[in-house]
Amino acid sequence: MQLQTREIGSVKLAVEPENWRRDKLIAAVVHAGGTVRPIEEATGLIWADPSRPELLPELLAPNLEWVQLPFAGIEPFLPMLDDQRIWTCGKGVYSQPVAEHVLGSILALKRGFVTYARKQEWSGPFGESLFGAHVVVLGAGGIADDLLPLLSAFDCETTVVRRSREKKKTATHTATLDDLSEILPSADVVVLALALTPATAGIVDSSFLELMPKEAILVNVARGKHVITSDLVEALQSGEILGAVLDVTDPEPLPKGHILWTLDNCLITPHIGNTPAMGIELLASRVEENVRRYIAGDPLLGQIDLELGY
Repeated sequence: MQLQTREIGSVKLAVEPENWRRDKLIAAVVHAGGTVRPIEEATGLIWADPSRPELLPELLAPNLEWVQLPFAGIEPFLPMLDDQRIWTCGKGVYSQPVAEHVLGSILALKRGFVTYARKQEWSGPFGESLFGAHVVVLGAGGIADDLLPLLSAFDCETTVVRRSREKKKTATHTATLDDLSEILPSADVVVLALALTPATAGIVDSSFLELMPKEAILVNVARGKHVITSDLVEALQSGEILGAVLDVTDPEPLPKGHILWTLDNCLITPHIGNTPAMGIELLASRVEENVRRYIAGDPLLGQIDLELGY
């Protein structure tokens, strides 16, 4: 859909539903030159609450030519996506704090901080350096874009795994999922930062984990369903891999008493690679930029590819 140039002040956008993010997003719309109106008068909708996707379908009026979703992960909204309007999401919005989280969690596990934090007495030396390590990143989006420069400070060899063989300029190597059997045996760290699709659901299974060296660690900041949890538990218990960092899990939230909570070589964080306090400022900035683009008739950031599903 081709957007038309509009006059500043003439663009009417709705911001729904009511929740704690709404005031900040309204301010972003107004600051960019738009006006906030009821949904029946609007041509675009800024969706303010990722936890309530069930409310959206009844608000998808024919007059809406653009819908902005708040998160990069759009699985709950997939059934309602259509080709009657432009859909955008938070792709790349939260990549900086997530990349920071990845780096911190890699160091926490590789340098033994997780192990030492659970000790109650003086213990022997444990840990490995990140300098010169081979880090494999599944996914070539915003998280990879912000993580690769951080890893360069540690002189890491990096391999980005993506759908195409188009070279990722900031990575040492670029590969596809078909190359995993050749790449994983030399990986010191594997980072999951890819979209959840039918092709990537359950990609980390027993065969995937068996390809990783015993000294390697797995970091998942993508979606819990990328990993077959029972296979990961077995790999962690048997020493098939050194450890795992999970900011997302399957099931999520991870139930109290789940065996993963008991494993010393597993660091679990409750999906806080990007916290609400960090995220709202980043989301407001993206909304403001997209409203400016909408007014100018320019391509919007974070457009969803309906065929790919992200």
